[in-house]
This record gives sequence, C-alpha cells and structure tokens, in this order.
Amino acid sequence: MLELSSTAILHQIRRDQVTDTCRANSLSSKKRRVLTPYDLKHLVVDEAHELIYCYVPKVACTNWKRVMMVLTGKGKYTDPMEIPANEAHISSNLKTLNQYSIPEINHRLKNYMKFLFVREPFERLVSAYRNKFTQKYNTSFHKRYGTKIVKRQRKNATQEALQKGDDVKFEEFVAYLIDPQTQKEEPFNEHWQTVFSLCHPCHIHYDLMGKYETLEEDSNYVLQLAGVGNYLKFPTYAKSTRTTDEMTAEFFQNISSEHQTQLYEVYKLDFLMFNYSVPSYLKLE
Repeated sequence: MLELSSTAILHQIRRDQVTDTCRANSLSSKKRRVLTPYDLKHLVVDEAHELIYCYVPKVACTNWKRVMMVLTGKGKYTDPMEIPANEAHISSNLKTLNQYSIPEINHRLKNYMKFLFVREPFERLVSAYRNKFTQKYNTSFHKRYGTKIVKRQRKNATQEALQKGDDVKFEEFVAYLIDPQTQKEEPFNEHWQTVFSLCHPCHIHYDLMGKYETLEEDSNYVLQLAGVGNYLKFPTYAKSTRTTDEMTAEFFQNISSEHQTQLYEVYKLDFLMFNYSVPSYLKLE
C-alpha cells in the first residue's frame, strides 16, 4: 500500500500544480469560458470502466488509443499491440465526449475517472515536426501545411517546393508557429496544439496526469485504479527513433533567441502547468 500512496501523492502534487497555474494566470475563474462540444473531441470515453482519456498527439496516444479499444471493445481485442496503428486513429473506433448530450457530458465529467498524458513541450514539438514534415509518406501534411509554410516563410522558394511542401525546415516551422497570422487563421493542428488547448485542464478537473517521461509506471497506475491492471498492461517497446532531449537541443541550435523566446511564450502554459523547467539549451531574450 505504501508504494501506492507515494504515487497518489505524486499525482496530487501534479494536480495542485495545474490548479495553481490556472489560478495564477486567472484562467479558471474570471474569464471562465464555457466548453463547447468542439472542445471535447479529444476526450475518449470508456463507459464500461467509467474512464475519460484526453489524448494528446505525440504523447503515446497511439498506444493509449489501442488500450482504450481493448477496454471498450467488449472482448473484440485483448492485446493492444495486435491493433494496427492506423486502426487506432479511426475516429469511429472510439467514442468521444462531444457525441453525448449536455446532461450526459456533465454527468461523465463529474463521475468518471479522467486522465491525460503530457510531455516536455519542445520535445513533443520536435517529435511532431520530425513525424509530419521529414517523413516522405506524410504527403497530406506536406500539402496542407508544408506548402503554406514554404509560401509564407521562404524567400525565393522554388515552384516544386511551393507545390509539394515536403522539405520544410524546422526554422520555417517555428517561424510559422509564432507568426500572429497563423493564430488568426485557424487553430493549431492537434499535433502541435498546446495540451492546455486540447484538454482544457483549467475547466476539466483531471484525476491523473501521466508523463511521457514516466510513461510505463503512470500508465499502469491508471490501469490499476481503473480496476483492469491485473489483466491489462500498458504496451511498452522502446522506439529507436524516439525524439530525445539531446535531439531537441540540436533542432533548437539554429533558432534565433528572439524566435525561441516567442515560441516559449506560445507553449509557456504547458511548461508551467505540467512542471517542466525552461530547457537549458534555450537562449531566451
């Protein structure tokens, strides 16, 4: 039992950190925005075990969706890793909170166990960049965002680059993210949107906040509390291509201190809320 209580204390500290950050930035009370169904599309619901999971892309969300499919699949799946990754991302395979009526939503938010997983914000950002802009197969991202980024950020871009958008540099990606025009045009894509904006932790009181850095123990703790820990373990396998802190530092080497400072401002709440210190490689102004 002792071990469990130290974990419980850890999660309490994490919850307090979020509450304090929301309060310090007056994000909970004064301008309390009412959540709309659109805001709830990242919250996956498991009726059988009364769980709500807010998925954050690039934070083990494929594996967590697989686990949720095992939990909600009425026995259709038993091993998360047997579920192909692309199937885990088919929206109809999982039910999200925005598909319920307002009273049903409120009931679930009040009574179900809610959890999310977070990651060091810039490591997550570099991971998203590497996955979406450096992999040749991600043509839909290149077309949708790459072409726009090249057009806006690259002087004397070639016709090919403008049409394909498949060679976006990290510096151009950063310039796009901090450009006020980008924020005006449309919300960020979920792969680089802040956790704060995807999961609304100032409005939704999460019971558990797992971290990518302690993924295995946090995930199994969630499953244990959900009462399924005896037959379901979180799938672990070390990805050799995983984005690390060292790798992230390298990507930031070519970013000017002005741009680093502006980018930090964009993700500042995620840093503060989830207790990530300012990376040592940053040269903030």
